[in-house]
Amino acid sequence: MKNLVILTGAGISAESGIKTFRDSNGLWENHDVMEVASIDGWSKNPALMLDFYNQRRTQAETVFPNKAHLFLAELQKKYNVQIITQNVDDLHERAGSKQVLHLHGKLSEAKSSKNSNYIIDITGKQIKLGDVCPQGHQLRPNIVWFGEEVPMLDKAASICETANIFVIIGTSLQVYPAASLVDYIPKDCPVYIIDPKVDEINIPKHYICIKESAVASLPFLHTYL
Repeated sequence: MKNLVILTGAGISAESGIKTFRDSNGLWENHDVMEVASIDGWSKNPALMLDFYNQRRTQAETVFPNKAHLFLAELQKKYNVQIITQNVDDLHERAGSKQVLHLHGKLSEAKSSKNSNYIIDITGKQIKLGDVCPQGHQLRPNIVWFGEEVPMLDKAASICETANIFVIIGTSLQVYPAASLVDYIPKDCPVYIIDPKVDEINIPKHYICIKESAVASLPFLHTYL
């Protein structure tokens, strides 16, 4: 069974109703990104950060996997599918995908602000100031913010090295270090990239480009995969 590695970004979740990380004006849900997605923002205003991610978690729990999520899950019948996602929602898992690595963390989890190994599921819950881990440290969203290392990056790179087929969906490869993962794809591995603005992305010539949204790309993916 061939190894199919899939890198997904905000574009696939957007079609389920989750707003992309940054709108065209550079804001995320009407907030300056650095206020709600940086370790400095957490230091300055943890209450704002907690409220922001509580709202994002509540929103994510009201939407459903779309046809693209479901199609990727179906591919498990034919391939050893490993999904690396930049998204913090759980739509891949809810669609049925079994091997999903979240580069930037998960909305459904909280962790200790001082002990990154203490992680708990908070599906359907909120984090408030005063909610602490057993050691007494404030809980925070298990999200990788600007100014922090990406702890799963090395594992993701190792997965990319095993790919027999590589598919990129819903990401413009502009967010680093996640975009650097393509450097680990084997040279003889076919690569498919799906994004409406794919012609604006500086990518290698041998990539097979599908200039469509995630859901609209499904007829093409059926042909290739």
